[in-house]
Amino acid sequence: MTKFVFVTGGVVSSLGKGIASASLAAVLESRGLKVTLIKLDPYLNVDPGTMSPFQHGEVFVTDDGAETDLDLGHYERFITTRMKKANNFTSGQIYKTVLEKERRGDYLGKTVQVIPHVTNEIQEYVKRGAGFGTPEAVDVAIVEIGGTVGDIESLPFLEAVRQLSLKLGPTNTAFVHLTYVPYIKAAGELKTKPTQHTVQKLREIGIQPDVLLCRADREVPADEREKISLFTNVPLHGVISMWDVDTIYKVPRVLHEQGLDEQICMKLQLLTKPADLKIWDDLVYEVEHPRGEVTIAMCGKYTDLSDSYKSLNEALRHAGLKNHVRVKIEYVDSETLTPENAAQELGAYDAVLVPGGFGKRGVEGKICAAQFARETQVPYLGICLGMQVATIEYARHKAGLAGANSTEFEPEAPHKVIALIDEWQDADGTIQKRDASSDLGGTMRLGAQSSDVKPGTLAFDIYGPVVTERHRHRYEANEHYLDALQKAGLVISAITQREKLTEIVELPRQVHPWFVGVQFHPEFKSTPWDGHPLFNSYIKAALDHQAARAKA
Repeated sequence: MTKFVFVTGGVVSSLGKGIASASLAAVLESRGLKVTLIKLDPYLNVDPGTMSPFQHGEVFVTDDGAETDLDLGHYERFITTRMKKANNFTSGQIYKTVLEKERRGDYLGKTVQVIPHVTNEIQEYVKRGAGFGTPEAVDVAIVEIGGTVGDIESLPFLEAVRQLSLKLGPTNTAFVHLTYVPYIKAAGELKTKPTQHTVQKLREIGIQPDVLLCRADREVPADEREKISLFTNVPLHGVISMWDVDTIYKVPRVLHEQGLDEQICMKLQLLTKPADLKIWDDLVYEVEHPRGEVTIAMCGKYTDLSDSYKSLNEALRHAGLKNHVRVKIEYVDSETLTPENAAQELGAYDAVLVPGGFGKRGVEGKICAAQFARETQVPYLGICLGMQVATIEYARHKAGLAGANSTEFEPEAPHKVIALIDEWQDADGTIQKRDASSDLGGTMRLGAQSSDVKPGTLAFDIYGPVVTERHRHRYEANEHYLDALQKAGLVISAITQREKLTEIVELPRQVHPWFVGVQFHPEFKSTPWDGHPLFNSYIKAALDHQAARAKA
């Protein structure tokens, strides 16, 4: 029978519930348990797909095409279980399902209410995400509830998991509450009162936490933990200090050494082998002992919020670990880049990267970044929109297609080298259609899809004969311009067979040492253990460029 650990948060948001949940899952997995994680988001959006990265950070995409919260990226980077649509749902999805059932008459004329109809639906979604009662059921499902205790939006979720814990019994559920213990510099001490209040609020709802994770900028001393224990009715051994660390990959060890996994196993009556965190210790050693450093210029427009490129940042760092170097990422606002200042803004970097994005703002600066990298032999990686701007730049300056653009930015461009393709086939064989008036949330090419890779190319060296990556975009390279671009020297190294959708473009190695654009999002499949072959190759190219420049 699947056991559940419910993770809640208090005082303030952004304390690291996702990292804490993923770290607990990692330690439990190291004990030989089959673990999954589920994220419950209290906002009314059906999914985060149409939300600004400034509002919610990046949108993570699963193999089966779900647009999800960025915490699912943490989950996949910490454990071996792959996330699916069922691992993330929102209030919007719940209410949408309940209303659809009401319209169909499924409730047989009853008055539809938050309790029991909404809370029952939440419980069904949670059990579905854990594979509860099926052959695919996991041993432990860690359920992270977004927001903070006291928010009106999260009350139905908290009530639902309270009811679920009552139904399943005390040995099948555990509650972990992440709270904040601020340090008041003027007083020179940590303050426990916010933690006392948030637990009081949680207990008013009917939930008594089994474990408290006390987030602070320093280790919470024993006397403060004793005070917290006394006022929250949580045993002292259940009050765990979770202080700031210089790498998130230290968190599993920090939590394990304070006995979090042991307490969860005891509460859930799980008999397991001891935790083995050697791979985490080796990983932290690699992080702390780099043999060099490379600096990457990331040219985007969401540079004010690092969470906008969370998976991308992690993928670059993972590739750094594989190449035994520290990767320093510096954000360059693409709105400020022009042909006149590109050399000054980008000339000092070891490589240039243009990430994905939507909308016209900052696009011309991204085109300038691609042109600079192409003309100066600096390694270039374009992801999604980064591939498209590289194609536009090449069309304008090498293929003689003046005014080339994407119909996303210039609907009446004379050469629409990037356009909205109205039909494609998903990996499961389903034919999808879209047009310019379709809903933004339902017109993207999403999830894992495969295509053949052209032999003799850099992409073939990296991926082999077939590439399978996750997608999230609306616009594609226009098939009608592929011949003109290839005649001008651009290599189309991967293309879908049915629709002729471009997946990878590159420059010949005799022309440029490393210049690649990909339509998909490889960062979503990178892990700290293996990195990702595309990013591993990219960071190696940055190292080679750094060495060549040092010799010159």
